[in-house]
Amino acid sequence: MIKKVVLFFAMTVISLTLTFTISGVRIVPHHDFRLTQIELSTALIKQDIEYRLTDPMSVYKVYYKDRLVGIMEDTSGINELLDSTYTMIYAEDFPEAQLLLNEDIMIIEDVVQYKLKNIDNEVVSFIEANQLYSIEVTRIDFSSGYTIYVNRIEDFEAAREQYLLNFISKDAYDAIIRKEEIPPLDGYGYREMNLIVSETIQVSKGRAKAEEILKDKNEIVYFFSYGFDTEIKTYTVQPFDTVEAVAYFNGLTPQQVLSINADKVKSYNQILEAGMKLNVTYFNSPIKVVVIRERLAEEIVYPQSTLFLPDPDIREGMTRIATREKTGTKDVLYLETYVNGVLMGGQELKSSVTKEPTREVIMYGTRVIPGIGSGTFRMPVDNYRISCGWMCYTNHQAIDLVDRYARYGYIYASDRGVVQSRGYDPLRSGYWIRINHNNGYTTFYAHLDAMAYFPPGVAVEKGERIGRIGMTGRTTGPHVHFTITHNGKNINPCSRVRC
Repeated sequence: MIKKVVLFFAMTVISLTLTFTISGVRIVPHHDFRLTQIELSTALIKQDIEYRLTDPMSVYKVYYKDRLVGIMEDTSGINELLDSTYTMIYAEDFPEAQLLLNEDIMIIEDVVQYKLKNIDNEVVSFIEANQLYSIEVTRIDFSSGYTIYVNRIEDFEAAREQYLLNFISKDAYDAIIRKEEIPPLDGYGYREMNLIVSETIQVSKGRAKAEEILKDKNEIVYFFSYGFDTEIKTYTVQPFDTVEAVAYFNGLTPQQVLSINADKVKSYNQILEAGMKLNVTYFNSPIKVVVIRERLAEEIVYPQSTLFLPDPDIREGMTRIATREKTGTKDVLYLETYVNGVLMGGQELKSSVTKEPTREVIMYGTRVIPGIGSGTFRMPVDNYRISCGWMCYTNHQAIDLVDRYARYGYIYASDRGVVQSRGYDPLRSGYWIRINHNNGYTTFYAHLDAMAYFPPGVAVEKGERIGRIGMTGRTTGPHVHFTITHNGKNINPCSRVRC
């Protein structure tokens, strides 16, 4: 008889400590009358004990953030609430999802020896009023610390591909994904060698409120572009604006303007309609997209500095050009690294001269005046790229130049001459220098990083360093504002130097 009592007691303990993980309801041994009274006194919904029972009764204790809401006799009302709410509100937007109680709600099954006032409807109303339910969807955790919830993993994959195609061509993307060999370059241009996304992801099931879920591909693409809480900046196109001008005024590259306005702008040369609204927000992506490119370019080879030879037949102060300067060309192969569409650095892999330059030879009298220019000009920066061309916006009678690989590299005198003036203009040109070539030409260089190297009256040679690239004055980035004046009139520098 004693063995039977012990066995019955052991089985009772086991049955009362079972845990059901599927429904989220746990069974625990019942508490005594005094402990339950204490817990009910702090419950969110008032509930009285009516009388003691002869036999134990199963109940469900509903907690919200570890605080008792109330004790239910039957939880079917919660299931009915979830089913009806899903059907009426969420089924259309989330047809493949399931509506569940959110993670702040916990239901524990217990047994009590007394009858409680039935507040099942009040508990259901509390859950409904506070919208304490979540949708079970796909959760994606990024190694960078971001977490997003998406309706369909297929939308996430499609959005990720669409975002990556802002920075790499579809053909190269497909070849890299399939681990195919990238075809070699057959002419000038570039080929994309590799695509690296530095962040990893982990996919799992998760619960989120409807407003926290990225419902479709477009919302996910927006997240990839700007993350969360990025203020979007727009620009209204003005008459005669070009893609280059829009980029210049907003601190972007033309490629970035194309990438973030792909639905409106298809090419660099597109005629923009006045009044068009363009997104000019710089990428603030939660992921880092690295694209490695090989670029083959034809570049100018400048000859050695002018060779001056004495000629006793030329009178003092006069010169004669024996050999005119001619630039050469070379093919250069670069390896370039782009991060989220921005060129971060380049490395020269190899180069070969395709046309040798011709050095200028000038015969001079006994006392030549070296401050007289040759009339031929060179670009004032190496590895140049024109960031804003002649008249790229109203009254821009100059060209703006950047050094592709040395943002703050040297500035060189475009031709021989004498420094006419230098100074600082905080509202426009920043640090600047003007050179008089004493042949009708002057050149002007603006936005230096500091005062130019030489004071007025000093003669400078063609290609001599006169300062460094800066971003002083009114500018959105480091560059040189370069002007050529002939007989007092500004002329397009590209008419005198190869652009």
